Amino acid sequence: MLPFTARRTDTGEVLGMTTYCNINAATPKVEIGYTWNRVSTQRTGTNAESKLLLLTHAFKTIGCTAVEFRTHWMNHQSREAITKLGAKQDGVLRADMRMPDGTVRDTVVFSIIASEWPMAKSHLLYRLNRSR
Repeated sequence: MLPFTARRTDTGEVLGMTTYCNINAATPKVEIGYTWNRVSTQRTGTNAESKLLLLTHAFKTIGCTAVEFRTHWMNHQSREAITKLGAKQDGVLRADMRMPDGTVRDTVVFSIIASEWPMAKSHLLYRLNRSR
C-alpha cells in the first residue's frame, strides 16, 4: 500500500487521503482505494483532481494495464464518484468481507483499463476545467 495525502497548496490544510493498494507489479495493475475526503471538500472537484493525478501516474509512468476501484455495495456516493471518474463496473463480489459491526459486505468492483484511459482522462479534464 502506498498512501497519499491531499492538501490545499495555499494553506496546507489536509483535504483527505487515498492509496495505491493491492499493487501487482507483475501485470502491472493497482487499486486506488481507502479514500476519505473531508465533508467540506466533497463535490468540489478535489477528489477528481487527486484521482486524475493518480490515474495519470498509474497509466503513464507505471504502465498499468488496469486500475481498479472497490467499494461497499451500500456506499452509493462512492459508487457514483467512481463512475464519474470513467470507471466501468466489473461486477459484485457477494458476501465478500465481514465488517467491524459483524455484517457481511458485498463489494462492487470497478476498473479503467489502459485503452479506456485517454477518454476517461479527457472527461476528467473537462469536468475539472468546467468547475473552475
